[in-house]
Amino acid sequence: MDFLSFKSFISIEALIFFYYIGAIILPLGSWYLVNWLIKKYEAVNTSYKNVKSLIWQTLSKKQKRRLIIMFALAFIFMELFWRMLFEFLIAYIQIRDALLQTHV
Repeated sequence: MDFLSFKSFISIEALIFFYYIGAIILPLGSWYLVNWLIKKYEAVNTSYKNVKSLIWQTLSKKQKRRLIIMFALAFIFMELFWRMLFEFLIAYIQIRDALLQTHV
């Protein structure tokens, strides 16, 4: 009952489990979902191919390279932010546990 009333926190092991779900399974699952949507629905497939070819043809090689680097950096920063968020949550729980142990 303490867990449901938020008097006790979720364990660090559960946070680590959810970190890996978000860091590994979510990007791979998103990529799989987009590919599935493109293959399953003709309208999405047609739109995707048209927009992709239009954008890719209008960009120079330098712009293409910059676009790829920009998306790679954005992905790396998202992964870094996700890691830092969970490190903060774990540290918060450890600090709280340490403070509660001194008062008991």
